[in-house]
Formats: sequence, structure tokens, C-alpha cells
Amino acid sequence: MISSNDFRSGVSIVLDGSVWRVVEFLHVKPGKGSAFVRTKLKSVTSGNTVEKTFRAGETVPQATLEKSSMQHTYKEGDDFVFMDMETYEESRLTSAQIGDRVKYLSEGMEVNVVRWNEQVLEVELPNSVVLEIVETDPGVKGDTATGGTKPATLETGATIMVPLFISQGERIRIDTRDDKYMGRE
Repeated sequence: MISSNDFRSGVSIVLDGSVWRVVEFLHVKPGKGSAFVRTKLKSVTSGNTVEKTFRAGETVPQATLEKSSMQHTYKEGDDFVFMDMETYEESRLTSAQIGDRVKYLSEGMEVNVVRWNEQVLEVELPNSVVLEIVETDPGVKGDTATGGTKPATLETGATIMVPLFISQGERIRIDTRDDKYMGRE
């Protein structure tokens, strides 16, 4: 159990049978009445956010999450096969369990798999990945970094916007948190 007075950003709690992560919190002490904690919570499974108010000192169950480092070895059908880096055991996850992060997942990549009660909640990719561009419009002489952007398809099948001077076959770094081009590799 965790007290609402101990809420911090990133703390995971259990509400209504699912795991929620505290995104924002604010301790409020009005002049009249008792203190309370106003929070913004994000569902770990669905990504939905809600605002909820707790009384000061109210206790809620804290979610104990298990994080294990795993390496994506290969894809078989709709399943992605991962190998635990400590025990060398294989486990399979579906693209539904991985979510939209599957578009940056490549073979050999190490990820963190977060579990709660033996249920996979999320797969945490590195903050940035290096991938090769397999299809984009050709760059033309005179295109600059301050110009516009164009769509590019990556080796994993994801499509992101890149500057005009980037051409097919180049390796670029992408921020996986907000799908942004970071630079050439």
C-alpha cells in the first residue's frame, strides 16, 4: 500500500483491477477543509489518462512491476520471440501485447519487458533506435536542413517524416517516444 502523500511521477498504483502510472500530482491544502491530492493517471495497458482526486493520507495498493531485459531474436507468424538475457529462456509476445512500439522493433534489439501478475503490460524500447531507410523520394541538390520534410519508410515498415536531403539507403536515428527524426548515423 502507498499513501497519496507519497505519490511521485512514475509511481504505479492499482485501481479497479488495472495498473495506472502517476503522470502529474499536486498536493492542495485549502484554507478551509482537509487537504487532498489531485493526480493525473495514465493506464499502462490502454494509454488512457484520467484525473482523480485522493484525500491526503488515503492509501491505495501499489503495483509491483517486474522488469526483465530481453532480446528480440526473431518473428514467427504474428508472434515475436524474445530471449531472457539472464536465464536464456524464450517467450513469445503478440503484436497486440507489444502495441504500437512494434514498428521500431528489429531483430537483435534489447528491450525491457514490464510484467504485473505474470501479465505483460508493456515493452519498453530504447529512447532512440538506428534504422535504415528502404524507400523515400530521392534527395535533390539544394535541399537543406531548414527546408520541408518528406515521408520515408524504414526497414521495419514504419513511416516517419524526414528532411528533404535524406536519401534511400541511409541509416538514421529515430526518437521512439515521439516518432521524430534525430539525425543521420
